[in-house]
Amino acid sequence: MEILIDLLKAFAVGGVICLIGQILIDKTKLTPGRILVAFVVAGVVLTAVGVYEPLVNWAGAGATVPLTGFGYAMAKGVEKAIAEQGIRGIITGGFTAASAGVTAAVICGLIASLIARPKEK
Repeated sequence: MEILIDLLKAFAVGGVICLIGQILIDKTKLTPGRILVAFVVAGVVLTAVGVYEPLVNWAGAGATVPLTGFGYAMAKGVEKAIAEQGIRGIITGGFTAASAGVTAAVICGLIASLIARPKEK
């Protein structure tokens, strides 16, 4: 029963984040690229003010999988790297924390490009 509740929390939070994105697409003239960047920056800002981490602890993957979670991971990586390396951590922390997600995206994109056969219009 506990896993069902965790799944429902993740679904609800992830759904709300996606709903916000869909509203931005439908009701504004923002391009998808700008919306994506806004989500990453929102994740960083919400982490910096201490709002996003309790949401991650409560919703799990529902808060870490969307792009706001990418911003959260980068912010936490910078925070950790600054604690360990000092000022140099500002540059290295975000890259280190986000490297697994970026690598997975590149590998999945490569596999999709090898499997898919795009059609000319």
